[in-house]
Amino acid sequence: MHIINIIDKRKYFYAFSLTITTASLIMLIMWGLRLGKDFTGGTRMNIEFSQEESIGQVQNSLKDLNLKELSIQKSQNNSIAINYGSSDEVLNNSVREKLKELDANYKELRTEFTGASVSDQIKRNALLAIILANIGIGIFIAWAFRKVSRPVPSWQYGVGAVVALVHDVLITTGVFVFLGKFHGVEVGVPFVAALLTILGFSVHDTIVVYDRIRENLLKSGKKDEFEDVVNKSLNETMARSINTSFTVLIVLLAITIFGGESIRFFSIALLVGIFFGTYSSIFVASALLVTSYKMKLKKLSTKNYNL
Repeated sequence: MHIINIIDKRKYFYAFSLTITTASLIMLIMWGLRLGKDFTGGTRMNIEFSQEESIGQVQNSLKDLNLKELSIQKSQNNSIAINYGSSDEVLNNSVREKLKELDANYKELRTEFTGASVSDQIKRNALLAIILANIGIGIFIAWAFRKVSRPVPSWQYGVGAVVALVHDVLITTGVFVFLGKFHGVEVGVPFVAALLTILGFSVHDTIVVYDRIRENLLKSGKKDEFEDVVNKSLNETMARSINTSFTVLIVLLAITIFGGESIRFFSIALLVGIFFGTYSSIFVASALLVTSYKMKLKKLSTKNYNL
């Protein structure tokens, strides 16, 4: 098998990852995510008209009510979803009257209300879930690789995996900050579910690579250089990681194109996250092990020189 020297090019991968994650972080700080009613509180009405009505017609009919954070999404057949940042029943009745003027035979399929206190709790829980998932994954990997303490300690496997996961989550979030700013895409609880799914998929790929590194380290003993062992392990697992992810991406692409509006952005989040999750598992997580090892050698050589 022809060995590609992936580890030797790690500085280029670091530069690419640093550039795109920094851009995502800057966009997040400057613009923030466009939060849906799950996080801001408000009302979501699912309406079915007796005949097809355009989003523009619905917007015009509700224009006089000055609804905050109004967004209207087309669904299947003649159905639409109306979201706005208020759960006041008087205002909701006004919305119903306006819709009745547009179509006297419309049907209200479902109406959901989210209060401000509930939405704040959801925000806290969502952030806590993502943070705890990252910490839990890092601790578990450090424990799982406890028998491979040469030449880097096992906790560095956990740190490398967590850095890769934060990388994936930040980039996915940055994409949705961009979509929210320029295309009005809102994020809700399904977006958090997508991020947690990305964490699971990405760490799965990382563990496959780490496990091959462990196998090769145990086989070689102390004969081979650590950098060579990591590079060989990446070459042995890269085709499997790419092929597995590619089949998932094909399915997600089909869902994005042909699926309904309700799951489209959920599948887009998974598309972005799994693509970069595969990238980070191959080109970031394992490379960090080599970088930390090189730093350790440099530190030891400096210490010996000073002595």
